[in-house]
Amino acid sequence: MTPTRLSIFPLAGAILFPGLQLPLHIFEPRYRAMVSDALVRDQRIGMIQPTESREGAPLYSVGCVGRISDVEALDDGRFNLVLEGECRFRILRELDVTTSFRQVEAELIEEPQDEFLSAVERADFERNSQAFADALGYSVDWDSVKKLDDTSLINGVAQIAPFDEAAKQALLEAPDLSTRCDLLVQLMQFFGRRSGGDDSPPTLQ
Repeated sequence: MTPTRLSIFPLAGAILFPGLQLPLHIFEPRYRAMVSDALVRDQRIGMIQPTESREGAPLYSVGCVGRISDVEALDDGRFNLVLEGECRFRILRELDVTTSFRQVEAELIEEPQDEFLSAVERADFERNSQAFADALGYSVDWDSVKKLDDTSLINGVAQIAPFDEAAKQALLEAPDLSTRCDLLVQLMQFFGRRSGGDDSPPTLQ
């Protein structure tokens, strides 16, 4: 694919998948400028995680393009908005820009189409999900979960699961649905075991 220019929103712990939504509250002046710029151009923002928690930190190589599907402009300049995931992207290089927000040149990743889990994979995932939810004390509407298609289920759980940044990035970078499902099961087993051990948050970093 032809490289594309993206304004990026580096946000640790937040990932977006194609076809899913991510609500955001934008309050920092540089990101308010980024949203204003996106609204008059193509309404797209690149969500990506920084590798460190410091200003100007290096970025992970893979993120997701989000299109602004709903926006509320507040009187004080802040925004409430919803991003609709379009496709993942891989950073080729960060651009030298004069804007307050960072921009990159990226290649868009062509997503696999019509992916399905086997019956065994789906059953194993649902069983581990219930065990994980029970371990963390989450209340889940399992009847609604069972109605979700495989892609919505796996990517939805990957996006909202309370894993550390490295784990969430690994899920985002998984090349296909089956691989992501298998990784999710491993992570749920790992974090589920750790959740009752001590007060420190489990981490894969």
